[in-house]
Amino acid sequence: MTISFTSLSTKDLATLSQRTIVTSDEPAFSMVRDNPLLAAVKTVYNEYDGVYAKKFYTGKGDQLVDADDERDNPFAGLKSILIGHAKAKSSPFQQDAKDLYAIIEKYGIDLDRYKWAEETAQLKKLIEELDKPENMMKIDRMQLRPIVDHLKEAQSKFEQLFNEIAGENSELHMMESASSMRKTLESALRNYLNVVKAMKSQPGWKELYAKLDEMVKAANNSRPTSQKDTPTK
Repeated sequence: MTISFTSLSTKDLATLSQRTIVTSDEPAFSMVRDNPLLAAVKTVYNEYDGVYAKKFYTGKGDQLVDADDERDNPFAGLKSILIGHAKAKSSPFQQDAKDLYAIIEKYGIDLDRYKWAEETAQLKKLIEELDKPENMMKIDRMQLRPIVDHLKEAQSKFEQLFNEIAGENSELHMMESASSMRKTLESALRNYLNVVKAMKSQPGWKELYAKLDEMVKAANNSRPTSQKDTPTK
């Protein structure tokens, strides 16, 4: 059961969520009837579906969503690298990684899930602190300048596009809420599917896992070939 939710289209993410809910609600799977993680998927999916059903995306809306993803990716990558080195006692960069990760914690380890305006403000502060000479020395030692430069460039492009749209699109708030809601749905669905996977050896869960696994495979097959078979994100 491996899938990258972030690479699914809006429609495919909604379809996978809906099918997961319908299947989990079947009488044969009563063990998840009151599961709080399934309840979270239902709640967020209903909100997500309601917002996207309004078809509010116009003009540069899709560009803004793509620009947000473009800055979220290097941020997530930087965070993962720092966590890896911080946990590895054998890494010569362990202390540098801990110091840099502490800076990210200061401004929000999950700021890529914030609403656009708040994420933009926090990323701006984060980048300013990373730009300090003492921190750039650590970044260079860890050979992380390319990913940090990517983050800076993506942040700058997003901010420019965001300001353009804010001045001409009255539906920006709706777009921002929908983007944040999508990330929340991805997280809720991921958490639930991970629990089903962990419990698949238990009575009843094996059958549920098998059905949901087929749905995940179908969602994977709906994506372009170049995006398939990537680790769960």
